[in-house]
Amino acid sequence: MIYRSMMECVLDLEKNGHLVRIKEEVDPNLEMAEIHRRIFDKKGPAIFFEKVKGSPFPAVSNVYGTFERTDFLFRKTLPSVSKIMELKADPSRLIKRPMRYLSAPLTALTALPLRQSLFSAPSMYAETSISQLPQIVSWPDDGGAFVTLPQVYTEDPEKPGIMGSNIGMYRIQLSGNNYVKDREIGLHYQIHRGIGVHHEKYNRLDDDFRCSIFIGGPPAHAFSAIMPLPEGVPEPLFAGLLGGRRFRYKRKNGFVISSDADFVITGKIVKNSKKPEGPFGDHLGYYSLQHEFPYMEVEKVYHRKDAVWHFTCVGRPPAEDSSFGYLIHKLVEELGPQEFPGLVDIHAVDAAGVHPLLLAIGKERYMPFREKKPEEILTIANRILGSGQTSLAKFLFIAAEENNLDTHDIPHFFRHLLERVDWTRDVHFQTRTTIDTLDYSGSGWNEGSKVVIACCGAVKRTLTTKLPSIFSLPDGFTGPRFVLPGILAISGPSFNSYEEGYRSAEELSITLERFEMNQIPLVVLCDDSAFLSTSVNNFVWVTFTRANPSHDIHGVKSAVVYKHWGCEGPLIIDARKKPHHAPELVTDPVVSKRVDALFSASGSLSKWG
Repeated sequence: MIYRSMMECVLDLEKNGHLVRIKEEVDPNLEMAEIHRRIFDKKGPAIFFEKVKGSPFPAVSNVYGTFERTDFLFRKTLPSVSKIMELKADPSRLIKRPMRYLSAPLTALTALPLRQSLFSAPSMYAETSISQLPQIVSWPDDGGAFVTLPQVYTEDPEKPGIMGSNIGMYRIQLSGNNYVKDREIGLHYQIHRGIGVHHEKYNRLDDDFRCSIFIGGPPAHAFSAIMPLPEGVPEPLFAGLLGGRRFRYKRKNGFVISSDADFVITGKIVKNSKKPEGPFGDHLGYYSLQHEFPYMEVEKVYHRKDAVWHFTCVGRPPAEDSSFGYLIHKLVEELGPQEFPGLVDIHAVDAAGVHPLLLAIGKERYMPFREKKPEEILTIANRILGSGQTSLAKFLFIAAEENNLDTHDIPHFFRHLLERVDWTRDVHFQTRTTIDTLDYSGSGWNEGSKVVIACCGAVKRTLTTKLPSIFSLPDGFTGPRFVLPGILAISGPSFNSYEEGYRSAEELSITLERFEMNQIPLVVLCDDSAFLSTSVNNFVWVTFTRANPSHDIHGVKSAVVYKHWGCEGPLIIDARKKPHHAPELVTDPVVSKRVDALFSASGSLSKWG
């Protein structure tokens, strides 16, 4: 179905059994997010909140809550968008298979944004204020209410116009801290973001930095704001392609207004001033802490007649935004080899928070006539770490292409790599570099390190899930448990400082020298080995969100040879919580108890109780 508004989407989901209504009034302060998380965890339907306490507007969440529902939303347009992406990757396909691709250029042409100058935009039906919008707070220590699925529109002052615009998803703080009520809102945008490029250019000009924030509209619009598009493809064009309906807009008082949005906030970003933003429970499963970020002076807040507030709740993955990663991978899979020559597959692991862990497979063709070892895949790894969003990766595991190797089969991928890796040769660090803004495991804000671990060649060891027959640990280390074959988790003493933490990690490595550990090439030092070893998701989340490679990788019998670090025995990753880490997200038990009533036999959500 081609949606013209979020309400059309809501009604279509309801008609097809993909939506549940909550008729009781629900508090946007923690309760709505708690309901959302419970329904999502059970792979439940989209949720329509008819009565939001303190706001005249209804709200909807979990629209993209399952991969199947995400496919359903775009069932009419995904085939044609996929063809366009295929042609982008290889234009010669149009000549080779003209019947398959003949409609693609016309589809792209008819998706061009449509400026409406003579018609009233549905999104401008009436005006409201920031405080009348649903004030959704997702986690107990959040700094205020946030927009979690905004479409933030700005234009390049050097190339004005919608075809040179940027629409990004940068969270918006509506209340709290020291924002002036109804007049100021916070914008959180990080490194490698298009809006930052625009901001830098406006700083050199006297012109006002105008910004429009769209909420809701057809579900393709929110997705377009997060889609990593190829160079030269503007988000409004992609929104038209995926939505099957041209992105309609108006201009008013110098601002662009999305005609089909449910809400539009217009204002000017203050160029030479910042205000505290956050904390905010974010998609790594921890709070992003309070920092100074730009803010916007609000001019107008518009809404359509049947406006629905579209939101989500982020937290420890997987969450609803995992469907964005699923759909992105589906659409850009064909573009991988074009962007990264020699790359076969890449997986930003959602359960690890996306940027902390990448798994990749590449071709190894440099020296086919001699001993196999990582060569070309190291070049590919450097390309990955030097390009756009993938440059924020922290741990990159890359393997040479072999039959049946799949980056999305995480246990099998780690088994394959650990059977072949040579720790004296295959560990490559980048130190004092940039990492994700939301990752607090590094040495500073946006600062940390990266490591590439590469494998190529024959099997070197058989992995085990049995400890050596004679095995012991130093005092303070307990609970050795296997996560997967060859991966051992050990609980260690609390990490209070790097000086103390280094000593304890080195004490463990010296102790492990006494045992035959060839079949256990990876040891994870953690706070709770029982929790970490319970599931693969726990393993990747704890290990790769709590470790800074340069500081937290150790090894048994380690040495530096001509500036290259390696170890003869197991690699040790210290994934204990550090004093500078952000706190992890925990729900409010009082709110959870209140929400229980909705899931009781008499509540709107009894089916999901």
